[in-house]
Amino acid sequence: MSNAASQFISGMITMGFLVAGLLFLRFWTRTRDMLFAAFAAAFALLAANQALAALIDVPREERSWIYLLRVAAFVLIIAAVVWKNRGAVALSQRRE
Repeated sequence: MSNAASQFISGMITMGFLVAGLLFLRFWTRTRDMLFAAFAAAFALLAANQALAALIDVPREERSWIYLLRVAAFVLIIAAVVWKNRGAVALSQRRE
């Protein structure tokens, strides 16, 4: 694949991450549920990861510092889901 096509696809992926993040941000403004805020932040990190990887033109992304943005995004998602589930369990235990 040519470099121009690769750059174009990276831009489209970045745009997709940003759109997903904005949708989660909109859900957060309606519900004030922190899970949606965490997902919005995670998708913003994924967009930054994709954009930087394309702009800096790193040959092996998994061996550069940029990869830490992706790791942080997934850790944020996992932490938010665990936090949300622990809150739901605590709430159900209070009701019993």
